[in-house]
Amino acid sequence: MSKIVLGQNQYGKAEVRLVKITRDTKRHEIEDVSVTSQLRGDLDAVHTEGDNGHVVATDTQKNTVYAFARDGVGAIETFAMRLGNHFTGEFEWITGGRWEIEQYSWARIPVDGEGHDHSFVRSSDERRNTVVTIDGDRTWIVSGLSNMVVLKSTGSEFRGYPKDKYTTLQETSDRILATSVSARWRYLTTDVDFDKTFENVRAIMLEAFATTHSLALQQSLFQMGSAVLEAHPEIAEVKFSMPNKHHFLVDLEPFGLDNPGEVFFAADRPYGLIEATVEREDAPDAGRAWDSVPGFC
Repeated sequence: MSKIVLGQNQYGKAEVRLVKITRDTKRHEIEDVSVTSQLRGDLDAVHTEGDNGHVVATDTQKNTVYAFARDGVGAIETFAMRLGNHFTGEFEWITGGRWEIEQYSWARIPVDGEGHDHSFVRSSDERRNTVVTIDGDRTWIVSGLSNMVVLKSTGSEFRGYPKDKYTTLQETSDRILATSVSARWRYLTTDVDFDKTFENVRAIMLEAFATTHSLALQQSLFQMGSAVLEAHPEIAEVKFSMPNKHHFLVDLEPFGLDNPGEVFFAADRPYGLIEATVEREDAPDAGRAWDSVPGFC
């Protein structure tokens, strides 16, 4: 009988909800995030013997998140690295880990044409995110966004696909193309202006989606990723997961009405799911960057 041993493992505090209000001026700022901290290292004894000598309590990890936020959150990538460097530096048996942060966006409520100083509205379900992985002296950063819902009302086709006895979909040279973009990109360095880069990457993706005459959602995806890599040499690859949000033309003839491409039924399921990686041919190996980043091929 083969010997039973402990494999890879990690532990920590998941989804620590943190809202930081900066009120050092009359005009307040809000930072709203969810932080997950997971530690790796010399943790065999707690699994095999129940020895807690090397267990940095998950409650301690939670409290560290709140304490570090006292000085501000800032770029979520930088905040995650601060946490990672703290735990791997403070506890010699903690040799690495994974720090994931999801950020929620708020907009100022307009009053008399100006954004209010201290009142906000949740702007959308779109979220910014990052995963920082540390293993010894190596650090990997994968950042991105999720739930960025986009739609173009024309400029999209779908035709020329193979057909068999089960095919009922009709070809079209003009359709609505809509999707909810989830994208993650891997940085080649930790020396990045993360806030500025995030805003620019997002803008590039939106422009590419809007300006590409799309023959397939896959084509739009590739153009979006290519445009990002062309503009940002510090990014090695971009992974996308993009569900096709189908819009079907409603037949109004039974009511004696025409429908010149104006009235649609928006179906939420089932849906096509398009996933792909756009990468540099000579990109260095990803190492552990994509460990525990689910949902992407």
